[in-house]
Amino acid sequence: MINKPKKNFKDIALGYLDENIEFEPIATYDADGDCVEFLASPDSFYAERIDDLVTVYYSQETDEIIGSLIKGVSKYCQKLKEKMPGFIVEIHEGSIMLGHLFLARMWESDMEEMRVIVYKKLQEAAERTNIRAPICKV
Repeated sequence: MINKPKKNFKDIALGYLDENIEFEPIATYDADGDCVEFLASPDSFYAERIDDLVTVYYSQETDEIIGSLIKGVSKYCQKLKEKMPGFIVEIHEGSIMLGHLFLARMWESDMEEMRVIVYKKLQEAAERTNIRAPICKV
């Protein structure tokens, strides 16, 4: 009788992964939390809340911005619509170019220079991925 080594759960689970699947940037809307999560990279990350709207994700490997969590996004879009009625034209079929949302935040908010730099980097990451963020109807 041959004793086969037992596989642990990690080995079994990793055996089901297809290493040929390439990561694609994603933005998902969670209606229960009214938030949009954006990931531009598959890196492990740490998070830093920069204001009442956005938490930024930084790569643990490079410290570069790789995503974000935007809380209260429908309420925020409604606020933008009231302050800047033209903003509604940026929303198409329940989604918005994520970079436009970051840009609007920079336009409507009086923020210190460091936060502007972070928002600009978020905008650039979103525009590089050309990703639309689903949001509920505004």
